[in-house]
Amino acid sequence: MLILLPPSEGKAPEGSGAPLGELSFPALDKARKRVRTAVARASKRRDAIDVLGLTPGLAAELEKNLALESAPALPAAELYTGVLYDNLGLATLSPAELRRAEESLLIFSGLWGVLRITDRVPPYRLSMGVTLPVLGGLATFWRPLITKQLDSLPGLVVDMRSGTYAGAWKPGDRSVAVRVFRDGKVVSHMAKATRGAIARTLIRSGEDPTTPADLAKLLDAYGFATTLGPRPKPTHPWHLDVEATT
Repeated sequence: MLILLPPSEGKAPEGSGAPLGELSFPALDKARKRVRTAVARASKRRDAIDVLGLTPGLAAELEKNLALESAPALPAAELYTGVLYDNLGLATLSPAELRRAEESLLIFSGLWGVLRITDRVPPYRLSMGVTLPVLGGLATFWRPLITKQLDSLPGLVVDMRSGTYAGAWKPGDRSVAVRVFRDGKVVSHMAKATRGAIARTLIRSGEDPTTPADLAKLLDAYGFATTLGPRPKPTHPWHLDVEATT
């Protein structure tokens, strides 16, 4: 089973270890270098805030994009600190559960393409929704490269990415896109907490569902209220609607 997650806007302010080193999916390294170079150049522009889609209050974050090669790095498990990751609670998993998380969790990133939780990277500021000069839209840039790396990985795909990140890889009908509802309406902030809780439950369960129906049954057994949609068209994902937990 693969569990796909977006990064979080909230990140640890700084690392404490060695600078950027080897990452998972080394075939992406040349593309990662191109994106690092492009974002560093964009971050020096007078209109950098506009190019990178930042608010004026985040202008100081641009400095992080200028130190990507030398800044202390930290594991992705510690870097991302938003609501989803708070509810995922990687730091409180047992050693066996953490090994399972290392195998199952894939974090999508505008800067790195895709990461495992053990990959050490420095803090940065770059959304997948950004269009960088020369490279263009990042989801479009990354899609063929990530597809080549991930299409061959086995297992059911549990997709809990947000919209822009979902565009970077489309696993087709072996994937289940999780949608979170409250009172019949799609929610956003509460969805992050629920998706984090779902990912934690799947990791801790020790189970490996192989079909969308198995996934829905497993989550129901752990107290989630789910509704599995009808069989999708070929190459389209299944949809699993889940009632918000908070």
